[in-house]
Amino acid sequence: MIDRDKHLLMWNYAYIKILDIRQIRMEKGQALPLYQLPAHSYLFAINGSAYIDLGGERHKVSSFQLLHGGKGLAISIEAVDDFKYFMIMYKAILPFTFRADVMQLWQKQNPFYDHYAIKPSHPLPLYSLAEGMFNHWQSSSSWHRLQVKSSMYQFVVELMDQLEEENTTVIKPDLLTHVRGYMHDHYHEPISLDSIAATTGYSAGYISRQFKEQLNMSPIYYLGKIRIEHASRLLLQSNATLQQIAEQVGYPDGFTLSRSFKRYKGVSPAVFRERKNDSLDEDLLYNRSKIAILPKRSNRYSEFEVDNHYQLKGDVSKTMYKSFKVTAMTVMLCITLLLSACSGAANQAVNPGTAVISEAGNQGQQEQKEPAQQKTTRTVSTLRGDVEVPLNPERVAADQYMGHLVKLGIIPVGVREEMLDEAWMEKAGLTEEILSKIENLGAFPMNPEKLIMLEPDLIIGSIEDSIEQYQKISTTVFLPYWEELSTAGPIEKFKSIAKIFGKEQEADEWVKGYEQEVAKSKEQIAGVIKEGETVSVVQFAYNGLYVLAAEGGNYGSSTIYQMMDLPPTEQAKNMPQGFASISLEALPEYLGDHVFVYISTPEDAKEIMDSAVWKSAEAVKKGNVYLYGQSGDEFVMEDPYSLEMQLQKITSLLLAKKQ
Repeated sequence: MIDRDKHLLMWNYAYIKILDIRQIRMEKGQALPLYQLPAHSYLFAINGSAYIDLGGERHKVSSFQLLHGGKGLAISIEAVDDFKYFMIMYKAILPFTFRADVMQLWQKQNPFYDHYAIKPSHPLPLYSLAEGMFNHWQSSSSWHRLQVKSSMYQFVVELMDQLEEENTTVIKPDLLTHVRGYMHDHYHEPISLDSIAATTGYSAGYISRQFKEQLNMSPIYYLGKIRIEHASRLLLQSNATLQQIAEQVGYPDGFTLSRSFKRYKGVSPAVFRERKNDSLDEDLLYNRSKIAILPKRSNRYSEFEVDNHYQLKGDVSKTMYKSFKVTAMTVMLCITLLLSACSGAANQAVNPGTAVISEAGNQGQQEQKEPAQQKTTRTVSTLRGDVEVPLNPERVAADQYMGHLVKLGIIPVGVREEMLDEAWMEKAGLTEEILSKIENLGAFPMNPEKLIMLEPDLIIGSIEDSIEQYQKISTTVFLPYWEELSTAGPIEKFKSIAKIFGKEQEADEWVKGYEQEVAKSKEQIAGVIKEGETVSVVQFAYNGLYVLAAEGGNYGSSTIYQMMDLPPTEQAKNMPQGFASISLEALPEYLGDHVFVYISTPEDAKEIMDSAVWKSAEAVKKGNVYLYGQSGDEFVMEDPYSLEMQLQKITSLLLAKKQ
């Protein structure tokens, strides 16, 4: 049952800001996919009916039924018949107060996050107030906005009276919903995990465990995502300096923002702003022309969006929904025509008067009498079955494996964004001129519109969820990189890439040379790791503490364990996921006699290395610790160039110990 007095107490003390009021129409059968409320919200049905999932609770909503949900609560709507409703969104802020009871209620039972549904016995007073608020909201004058706020308080009082009369059950939001809402409200402030915990009544450790279990990330990492998304928007929509943006989104200075930005986005703020100029122009055009939708513009809320954009505005059935259907048909027609054109081009590619490269790579040895029988494809076995790929693909796009391709002499026409700024590129001799010809295809999955324009004859995908989308554009090979499906080591991955292109010989030659360098390194470091001693590899990351496995690990663990044959601990031998996320207290159990520590930044490691737990470890006391790494360096990837650089670095660390 709702506590009317507590609710009204909070409404009396809180500062309320109305964010938006909409009247929305949905056609029969139309569905609004699951998204998260960007603000505390009232949904008041006017007519029609719909199924509404709110915070995991399914409601059959009809005329004059009202629902409330707090910021961050998940919602989806499916119209049973033509459905019309008001959406009232607001923000509640508690100013400084000396009343301890108000502060305690805000921190532990914040009613603005409550989730409830009611079929009012007296709906007309609520409808009249909601309609009045909507009408006044259409004007931006101060008088009308004051009328809206006045009506909002009347609406709440009337609702509280009816909620109490109906004995309505209130569902309190779960811990993560509350914490995430708090982060969205206060991201621009210098908040910490302890200050977040103080608003919940739970310990910081408990909150961290809940985030890890349910979201597979730490609270601070989640907070960083919010801040970086806000910073991204400011980079694109303003000429503000990095320092100004940092202060606006909760970072102490531009340097700290820049470092964090690269962790999340893979590029520096300056590069991000430069590369997104085209997208910014499109967004400005969109805002100025007020077009209903643009191709591939999301119809959903994003919990990290800065502005409260709505999926549905005004009369949906006459604008957005129909525009979407027209756009979808247009895109599908373009894809069909393009694929037909590509197919026709491929059929004309074989010149009867020209010798064709055979699968074995022998040129000019096949007779020219029967060109129709000459091979133009090879069969590649993948985890999704056999795939016929072009014998000599000329336009390759890939969401991973750029270093592998370049080592084989293949310059892709387009790659995923993060691959254009990797540490091995200078070693590979990739000039700015070459890089400028490689299309930036965005994050996972690669941008389909850009892919279509590139007309690739082969796509290499590393994430299974993206493969079907890629296959609609061109021949696609699925070769997982980080997923559980892949247990292959770096050498095996390189050979797999080479096999797709019939370049097994080139791959074998590189492997032979690399193994010779490994053998030299082993001779040089002999005696540093004594008989019977073990080695562990740990990572001090911004979002946790990790121990890397003897097989399937990253950040140099494959070079240390598999290439250089340094002896792993028993724990490192039994990590099927390739790593273990552990607490600081458990760290001593995982440390060997020698410890390699990958550090993204010194700040990430300071807390751990200053701890008594770390300082008391035997390997630390004996000086058998080898620090290496920097965010975005050669230890992030496992292509041939990176493996060569990793070998040099690990060898130099151990040689320094030997001397």
